[in-house]
Amino acid sequence: MDDTKSLEEMKKKKDEFQIKANELKKKRDELHLQSKRLAGERDELNSKIRELRNKIGEHKRRRDEFNERVKHAKEQRNEVNKKLIAVKKRIKDLEKQRELRVGVNLNRLKQNLRKLENEQMTQPMSSQKEKKLIETIAELHKQIREQEELLNKDPRLKEALEEEKILRQKAEKQHELVEKLAKRAQEEHQNMIDLLKSVDNMVRRVNEIQEKIVMTKIEADKIHREFIDHVNKIHELERQITKIESKQRRKKKLAEVTTTQKEAIDIFERFKRGEKLSTEDLMILQKAGLL
Repeated sequence: MDDTKSLEEMKKKKDEFQIKANELKKKRDELHLQSKRLAGERDELNSKIRELRNKIGEHKRRRDEFNERVKHAKEQRNEVNKKLIAVKKRIKDLEKQRELRVGVNLNRLKQNLRKLENEQMTQPMSSQKEKKLIETIAELHKQIREQEELLNKDPRLKEALEEEKILRQKAEKQHELVEKLAKRAQEEHQNMIDLLKSVDNMVRRVNEIQEKIVMTKIEADKIHREFIDHVNKIHELERQITKIESKQRRKKKLAEVTTTQKEAIDIFERFKRGEKLSTEDLMILQKAGLL
């Protein structure tokens, strides 16, 4: 193959490789930038995950503290309820003892009163019957007041009733405290669950991003190898081009030297024949080493 034609083809091929190498380099750099952006997003998410996990730990700690307080409050409420049950039993026993003494059952009087009042409100009746019913209800109210006054005069029963009132109030307050603490514990637990769900979503996103980073790096490495392969081919072509150009320069120089020498011999022959030489002719002879 003619060296000139081969040189042109090599230069054309080198330019083609250079264009492709530039494209590969650009694509590789874009992938590296994409990988860097993904890594930044991943690191930011991991930082948020660490913060949320700290908050989850705080919610869990407070939830456990409230649950412990609930447990303690329930124990206290149970103790109060035990005392309340005991005092109610004592009141009932005292009332029975009094009933046996006076022969009047206060609870039965109250039951009869409620029954008659319900009958008055719900059942149709004549005015005469209703008048009689009202008188009976009034009499029951009177008897109940009298019996309650007598009960209040009983020091043991009065003391027991006062104790029952105090214990009932304590039991109600303790129950409210249990509900309040249980609500706070549930709020802390729910906050913890909500944050755990957020962390799970973020962890899934981090895993997705990490997978993308790995795939992006694999693709970037593949393109980088192709880029290096093209660069090596370019360098090889440059070496071959340089070699051919150097060969052509030597050939051209040799051709120039041969032409000069031939011309110098012709001038020298003219000089031997006694012909007159010009300054340029003399310089050619001198250059050829014939003078």
